[in-house]
Amino acid sequence: AALAGANLIYGAGMIESGVTFDYAQYVLDNEIATMVKHAVGGMPVNDDNLGVEDIHAVGSFGHYLGRQSTRKRGRELSQPKLMDRRGREGWEADGAVDAYSAAKAEAKRILEEYHPPELPGDVADEVQAILHGVEKQRGVS
Repeated sequence: AALAGANLIYGAGMIESGVTFDYAQYVLDNEIATMVKHAVGGMPVNDDNLGVEDIHAVGSFGHYLGRQSTRKRGRELSQPKLMDRRGREGWEADGAVDAYSAAKAEAKRILEEYHPPELPGDVADEVQAILHGVEKQRGVS
């Protein structure tokens, strides 16, 4: 009972039982973790989310596809960037790029374009001092 409600996503990017790290797999796993987080995040229960007004407006034999609320809620679903949810025809017409290939391209883009924010001067100086202390202690010049 101590772990009830706990959740952990472990091993992002790992392949070969954690012997190898794959940047594309990491990007894919990040997308999956985002989708899982969205799914377990829950949904507030209220008249709007239950669609009470829409149920009354549509009635027993109507449909909800043309309703503005349906379009709005459809956009609230997880929206993966790498996993293509379109039909086969649209996917093939756009080059049939599989999720791993898309993840590989995204990982390459991130590695080429990302620049981490610089640490504030005092923090950077403190990190350098710690590194120099360790190097001195280990006899590394």
